[in-house]
Amino acid sequence: MPYVLVQVGGSLTMDQKRQISEGICDTLEKVADKPRARTYIVFDEVSRDNWAVGAELLSDRDKKAAAK
Repeated sequence: MPYVLVQVGGSLTMDQKRQISEGICDTLEKVADKPRARTYIVFDEVSRDNWAVGAELLSDRDKKAAAK
């Protein structure tokens, strides 16, 4: 029973989640012979205010990029 945690900075649309789920299930089925009906996928959408890369919050990066 695979359990896959997908963490993203920000949010995903329902369609994006469906497509990502399909891709994960396809890969686990093809590569590891794991049945899709027993594969659990959890989406953890983290606020960009709560995620940093190299000590810089993603929300601050977004503001800098928007200012350019």
